[in-house]
Amino acid sequence: MLASRAFSLIGKRAISTSICVRAHGHAGVVKAEDFSLPAYVDRRDVPLPEVAFVRDLSAQQKALKEKEKASWTALSVDEKVELYRIKFNESYAEMNRGSNEWKTVLGGVLFFLGVTGLILIWQKHYMYGPIPHTFSDEWLSAQTKRMLDMRINPVEGISSQWDFEKNEWKK
Repeated sequence: MLASRAFSLIGKRAISTSICVRAHGHAGVVKAEDFSLPAYVDRRDVPLPEVAFVRDLSAQQKALKEKEKASWTALSVDEKVELYRIKFNESYAEMNRGSNEWKTVLGGVLFFLGVTGLILIWQKHYMYGPIPHTFSDEWLSAQTKRMLDMRINPVEGISSQWDFEKNEWKK
């Protein structure tokens, strides 16, 4: 019962907020955009968007669209460019233009690598104790000698690589 009531309230809230949204700081109501209609996108892999870039034409643009229906030789270069800008926001050359975004990405990566390095240095200095005595060369050589004296793993292990008669490693 409680779950159905909660889902009912959530559903009503979702429907009411999708129809109209309160404007921040204003008393009016702002209509939400209808995402079921086609939208304009500038992408190289979609050369012809479904809708024009400019949806609401001004009087000058409407007159230009009427002039477009006649011979294109009567149009000036500026008018052709303006007609292009009504339909498209960017040309292929503008879409392919390089950006400086790689600098931001590289800066972010290097920043986080630096922070990680500082964390590792801090951990080594404040969290970890001194290196155990079992890592010293004397301890490791004594441990290896003890393993050879006990003849540990004589078939394939460390004792199989030791020559007990010459008291040295096999070659």
